[in-house]
Amino acid sequence: MSAEAVEFEVRKDKLAETRLEKQAAPDLAPGEVLLKVERFSLTANNITYAVFGDAMRYWDFFSDRSEEAEFGRIPVWGFGEVVASNAEGVAVGKRFYGYFPMSTHRVAKAGKISEHGFFDVSGVRGELAPVYSQFMATESDPLYAPEDEDQIMLFRPLFTTSFILDDWLAQNDFFGASTVILSSASSKTSLGLAFLLKNNRGDKVKVVGLTSGSNKDFVESTGCYDDVVTYDAISGLDASVPAAFVDMAGNSSVRADIHTHFKDNLKLSSAVGGTHWDSVGGGQDGLPGPQVELFFAPTHIERRMKDWGGQGFQSRVADAWKSFIPETKKWIGVVHTSGAGKVEPVYQEVLGGKTPPNKAHILSLWD
Repeated sequence: MSAEAVEFEVRKDKLAETRLEKQAAPDLAPGEVLLKVERFSLTANNITYAVFGDAMRYWDFFSDRSEEAEFGRIPVWGFGEVVASNAEGVAVGKRFYGYFPMSTHRVAKAGKISEHGFFDVSGVRGELAPVYSQFMATESDPLYAPEDEDQIMLFRPLFTTSFILDDWLAQNDFFGASTVILSSASSKTSLGLAFLLKNNRGDKVKVVGLTSGSNKDFVESTGCYDDVVTYDAISGLDASVPAAFVDMAGNSSVRADIHTHFKDNLKLSSAVGGTHWDSVGGGQDGLPGPQVELFFAPTHIERRMKDWGGQGFQSRVADAWKSFIPETKKWIGVVHTSGAGKVEPVYQEVLGGKTPPNKAHILSLWD
């Protein structure tokens, strides 16, 4: 076990400012485990966690030590191995998929231990969405396959959001819409949702993707959308048909264009993410159409877990996942980067929106 943990932190109010911090590896209290954070994905989704870090308490997941309030640790999805354990039922050497800080290590207090994994019950996690506290054992995870580890880190948390959005839209009969419009069409959450809508609900709704001119060819090449439209061509959409807008970008200008164009034919305006993080803002003062609804996936996931049970929910996600994941390998090339000193340039690339849609990053602070 390393004598210290290395942590990548960002300034909460100035996300481009970063630092590496070293912390002594703590002695484990009863019930605690020490995980080596092997590797993790870094995508626009993680930037969204930082942008909404205060409003939606993403910073709180890894603020369990005395630290300067202006810096925080962005949560990421990855794989870790237990290197020390004071928790019965969580053995050294076991590997888990879960929610980690950008770090070399993570101490978790293991609760609700089962053959499927455990929940981290440390700190204020009892006040936060449980989906972020679950560590799933690779040996019993229905979505796990060794050859799919990169795709699991990149797509799984986003695909779960895609899955629950698809379920929510269908359960509500698409709010009376015959067209579903997705912003940030090249984003992983949008691609997952578009794939599910087109393959499962194609007889009920048309799926339209909004994207930048530079990403249009890529989005079209995926085959997930019935139509792909650039942001500057929103006025060309047919405003006579009822539409639902699922906003992954969080760009207030794009939202205004959609509301103004469709007016009362806009049946739903759902804010999901903030991939255009530097343009996030504004409500809908003066905009025609429906009130903007914030879609918080963990709340809807909890609802379906109550309906179907935890394993029932996971098995449904797994069934959808198995048809989706082979397609992603055709679309996206994965770049692996290792070493604490090499993470910062990749972070700045992702923060600046400079990562092309056909490229994705897997990182490790270990050399």
